[in-house]
Amino acid sequence: MATQAALAQRPTSTSRGFVPALDGMRGLAAAAVVVTHVAFQTGATSTPVLGRVWGRFDLAVAVFFALSGFLLWRPHAAAAHGLGAAPGTGRYLLHRAARILPVYWLVVCVVLLFLPGAGGGGTVWAANLALVQVFVPLTLTDGLTQMWSLSVEVAFYLLLPLFAWAMVRLRGPSARLRVPVLLGVAALSLAWGFLPIPTPDGIHADNWLPGYLPWFGAGMVLAELVMLPDSPVHRLARRRGLMATVAVLAFGLACTELAGPEGLTRAAPWQYATKIALGAVLGFALLAPLVLDGSREHRWLAGPTALAVGRWSYGLFVWHLAVLSIVFPVFGIAPFSGSFVFVLVLTLVLSLAVASASYALVEEPVRRALAGWESRRRAARAARAEIGSTARPTATTETSAAS
Repeated sequence: MATQAALAQRPTSTSRGFVPALDGMRGLAAAAVVVTHVAFQTGATSTPVLGRVWGRFDLAVAVFFALSGFLLWRPHAAAAHGLGAAPGTGRYLLHRAARILPVYWLVVCVVLLFLPGAGGGGTVWAANLALVQVFVPLTLTDGLTQMWSLSVEVAFYLLLPLFAWAMVRLRGPSARLRVPVLLGVAALSLAWGFLPIPTPDGIHADNWLPGYLPWFGAGMVLAELVMLPDSPVHRLARRRGLMATVAVLAFGLACTELAGPEGLTRAAPWQYATKIALGAVLGFALLAPLVLDGSREHRWLAGPTALAVGRWSYGLFVWHLAVLSIVFPVFGIAPFSGSFVFVLVLTLVLSLAVASASYALVEEPVRRALAGWESRRRAARAARAEIGSTARPTATTETSAAS
């Protein structure tokens, strides 16, 4: 029987496997993105005080990025601490493509073909299908403008194996240096907005991956910390009231001029850096209790409703602007003319319905097809290995007899 001291030295159960509360948090983040877009298109962001709050719900993207950083970096952190093996690059990229591209391509085709005002020429089609909208001028079109963040996510997906390779020597006893390195890279990337990077008209370098590395880095740091048996950060994460206070304070500060002006006005470099830093703090404070505190359950976030919304969260994110564009004419509401709550409820309900359908008809079948294909490949490899192992002794016997 393991001693109490030995048990205390084991990493938490979140060092691998499914963490239900993270799915619930992802669902909340997707709903928050819907809130900020509905608030903008109904004009609610121009109301005093509350308008700034609704507009700053765009920091839900920081939570999305932190979740991606945690979940995708976790296998590499585990490997560095001797707790497992990191996935091969090919398998990792295949799973990422299967996860995001089928539904995404469906949304792009539906929006560009059928949504009024969203059409475009070959450049718009190519940029959106390839998820490079943030690099090609005038390709963020109606019904798809939220996809800038997915473009940033994909850039992170593609570069993650390179990040892992760059830190491959920090293993075993040297693994303790991984958190300082990640924090240092995140701190350096806060200078991105100050760099004079030339871009074409309509393209802003502050929508590129380097500017958002602190948001991904918040999750990557958590992935490293969850491999440790205990630390001061673990003890802070168990104080959920404190972490909630930190998250509220970070969000509140982000609602001020410190994080930039309201609306679509571009922030000054120092305001952009402040917003990114506050988003990283917010993402870390919201996720830390979910992954570092294994002493208590997260009943609401891990409940059936939250888990259902979490399953449909990707569909909710990619479909909601198309749904919102249809809500206005169908219900006779002019954009930017109010009715925030009514439009929000309609958009959430209809978007969840569409998201659940796309999950059942596209996402889940693709996941099952990929799992089945991988299972057949493993079985075929095992069969070939078994045939090879039985053939080798026979060949040896024949050789011996011939000699």
